[in-house]
Amino acid sequence: MNKYLLIAVLAFGLLLSACVSQTGSSYSSGQTREAMTVEYGVITQLNNAVIEDETKGVGALTGGAIGGLAGSAIGGGSGRYLGAAGGALIGALAGTGVEKAMRTKSAQEITVRLDSGKTIVVVQQIDKAEILSVGDRVRVLSSYDGSARVRLDNSSSFGSY
Repeated sequence: MNKYLLIAVLAFGLLLSACVSQTGSSYSSGQTREAMTVEYGVITQLNNAVIEDETKGVGALTGGAIGGLAGSAIGGGSGRYLGAAGGALIGALAGTGVEKAMRTKSAQEITVRLDSGKTIVVVQQIDKAEILSVGDRVRVLSSYDGSARVRLDNSSSFGSY
């Protein structure tokens, strides 16, 4: 039974590692050393948004395994099997809820009027280290794959070198 508990704990660790930050200041390893196009503009509108990543089933699997193990400790004989089945069901439901909560992040829908006159919208996770406001001068970093991020323009010269 200890082998199953170890598998459940490892699966839960995998679930925790799946929580990836999508703020303007965070980069995945695949995004490093990658050239990005930079455009400048001003934030004209901010709206609250939610990023909901798809659940992968790891929460249900982990919760089901832990619940099944815990439930099997209840009773003896055939009651033990019923306890395991009930514990697995309740654990799977709870694990799904935990995984969904861990994969849901507060975000902002950021409307930017670029210096070129074009208006774009970027949705990104809220970065507590870089609070954005309407009227802020920003840099929009666009990648070759179409993804973009909005960062404050902290340069004092606003583009002149």
